[in-house]
Amino acid sequence: MMFVFGTRPEFIKLYPVIMEAQRRQHDVTIVNTGQHREMLDQLLDEMGVTVDFDLKVMTHQQSLAEILARTLGPLDEVVDRVRPDHLFVHGDTSTTLAGSLISLYRQVPLSHVEAGLRTYNKFSPFPEEMNRQITGVLADYHFTPTEVTRANLEREGKNPERIFVVGNTAIDMLKYTIKDDFRHPVLDEAGDRKLILITVHRRENISELSQIFAAINDVAIKYGDTHRLVYPIHMNPVVRQAADQYLTADAIRIIEPLGTTDFHNMLAHSYLVMTDSGGIQEEAPSLGKPVLVLRDTTERPEGVDAGTLRLVGTGRDDIVREACRLLDDEVEYRRMAAIANPYGDGTTAPQIMDVMAGLSTRS
Repeated sequence: MMFVFGTRPEFIKLYPVIMEAQRRQHDVTIVNTGQHREMLDQLLDEMGVTVDFDLKVMTHQQSLAEILARTLGPLDEVVDRVRPDHLFVHGDTSTTLAGSLISLYRQVPLSHVEAGLRTYNKFSPFPEEMNRQITGVLADYHFTPTEVTRANLEREGKNPERIFVVGNTAIDMLKYTIKDDFRHPVLDEAGDRKLILITVHRRENISELSQIFAAINDVAIKYGDTHRLVYPIHMNPVVRQAADQYLTADAIRIIEPLGTTDFHNMLAHSYLVMTDSGGIQEEAPSLGKPVLVLRDTTERPEGVDAGTLRLVGTGRDDIVREACRLLDDEVEYRRMAAIANPYGDGTTAPQIMDVMAGLSTRS
């Protein structure tokens, strides 16, 4: 089995599957395209994972087309050399798309983990929406997190016998990272104040940063006596410049990006989450944390429908209003925090390997 990833979110969600495959003594090959360098290297070290092939495709300020072009050739050489009997990709990145194309060219069966997510708006999120739609066309087996994502694929004409609802591996990953004895200077400094965890980084939100950050600053000014807002800031210089300009309230703590273990534990200690991240929309509800999604659309409608997520958009007034609603109304907060997570129970990786065992038996 070959696992191909190139970003930190991909590795976070493939790691439990890789561990389960190795536990069952499968022959595993790990390929890192290097699409995101620094943040992924930090995580690989943190989890003690050594990759078999590092393609090192990342260069400064390369375009989406350049990322794909630089990935296809080296990945093709690796697949030709190893000749795996199965290839796994995750999600919706340029690496996902490249792996899917190479599986087609080399006629290697392809499994897509976290399949079926859709907004049906090809520019939101961009380029992720079309990356996953194309991968869905090329995949032989689709491991979906929910019945909603299964239904998306069935409407698109995918073979129902090759779609498996298994939950989301993000929940599995929490078993590896949450620590009972976690300590961090941010928590020590916050003291009795409640923690509001912020993440903002998506490409389609860059033009909305002034509105988003102004709203966060408004919340920090209003609730600063009782809350601390913590923002592990993204490395994108545009994001950092906007944060310096707008996030000026005393209650805001801007810190460098956290490792996955630290971030998951910070999430566990938070009171409220404000984010445009996809993965956090899945992780936070497992820890009983209400999420305000700072986007106009989400490919995770199950969380919105269940009530674990609230889609608030990117407008300043909308964000402030919804944050105040949860921070002022304890009954509403507790109701939202108590809702069961629709993304599974942390057994996704074993379920995927059970499916693979069944495929081997049939063949």
